[in-house]
Amino acid sequence: MDCIFCKIIKGEIPSKKHYEDDRMLIFEDVSPKANLHYLAVPKHHYATIDNMNEQDQEDIGYILKKIADLKDMLGLTNGYRLTINQGESAGQTVHHLHIHIMGGQNLGWTDFRKQ
Repeated sequence: MDCIFCKIIKGEIPSKKHYEDDRMLIFEDVSPKANLHYLAVPKHHYATIDNMNEQDQEDIGYILKKIADLKDMLGLTNGYRLTINQGESAGQTVHHLHIHIMGGQNLGWTDFRKQ
């Protein structure tokens, strides 16, 4: 596979890791969109929610709970935003499911409607 996130998981590409276990990895986004911007990545490769199997569904629940458990360690005590982009039109650039974790500031909301 030529997946950048799989290579990060394997340690072939360096990253600023903040948490890792046998099911997931949390590391800093290299192109942050907020003061704090992490990615939570399941270790099993699949591109989108549409491609999840039953174990992947369990892993996503586990990852969401782990993010909540780690919020203080990650500096997210005043709140945070979780985003999953699905497909190119939604802004997905790496086709390995991942959750953006953003915080460390007040986060506004963008109006995505066409003007």
